[in-house]
Amino acid sequence: MSEPVDRPATIEDVARLAGVSIATVSRAMRSPEKVAESTRKKVTAAIARTGYTANALAQSLRMQRSKMVLVLASSIADPNFSGILTGLEKVANDRGYGVLIGNTEGAIALEQNYLRFLSTGMADGLILLTGHIPVAGAPATGTLPPIVATERPVSNSDVSYVGVDDVAASKIATEYLISLGHRRITFISGGMTDIRSDLRHSGYLQGLKESPETLRDWRMEGDGSSESGRAVVERLFIKDDLPTAFFCFNDNTAIGVISALQLRGYRVPEDFSVLGFDDIPFASNITPGLTTIRQPRHRIGELAMDILLDKLANRTLPARSHILHGDLIVRESCAAIAKQRR
Repeated sequence: MSEPVDRPATIEDVARLAGVSIATVSRAMRSPEKVAESTRKKVTAAIARTGYTANALAQSLRMQRSKMVLVLASSIADPNFSGILTGLEKVANDRGYGVLIGNTEGAIALEQNYLRFLSTGMADGLILLTGHIPVAGAPATGTLPPIVATERPVSNSDVSYVGVDDVAASKIATEYLISLGHRRITFISGGMTDIRSDLRHSGYLQGLKESPETLRDWRMEGDGSSESGRAVVERLFIKDDLPTAFFCFNDNTAIGVISALQLRGYRVPEDFSVLGFDDIPFASNITPGLTTIRQPRHRIGELAMDILLDKLANRTLPARSHILHGDLIVRESCAAIAKQRR
């Protein structure tokens, strides 16, 4: 039998594919411990094949609580992830919940798999670090569990968000470079699809406008990796069009910029100033130490989990946002502009 493709899957479709009764499918979702393991596996496989995720998940949530929360991240290798996860787990543990981690690597298929995993009732809610609602849930988000986004906001008014004020923090960073005498400041972005990149660029522009002089919007496209930071430096040297300071989308990019400049024989900050964003653990261990914006990662995780668990306890609570302050951490990678480079 092939899966239905022209209409939403039903519990009847799942029952037919699994070769069991509708009552058995319902029981497998409500009380899996009361169903034989072989039957439960057939039902779970049928749910996955038919795409019955949303309906199955909605029923599971009505009938029981797993006391688990699924955290979806684009990459657990992101230096910010561990700090946020620590905050998430602390609150979850304090309130009697556990945490499941889904590493999507940006793959739609993996997102769908994790939602189908949820359909077995093994999680009650979602914490999203991906910046978007999983594609499998987009047509009927109302049937999904409560969702809280963190690190990257999502374009859905029903989803709560906890994160740093990217605009205000980037304005502060840009104004700091201007205060050191820099007037040619390159902003290296984090990629066209990352909303944080646009928010931080907006803050950079606001900072430029605060200068009594008219300053150039000097945005260069990167992708948030250290390699993209190195590549931007090489492009600028090829054009022989050089700034005196770099404001980078994140610390990884800034580290790549410093590496590329040092390989060319330049000194940071004597020849160029470099400023990052995030304050990842490595930022204070490179030479020179990186001036950056510190995100309160642990606190972001705590607030996100508190909001989610409050929503699980009371589904009528409206979505809400908590925007936290980012702190400028001054180290050795920025300095007043040398007279010969003005």
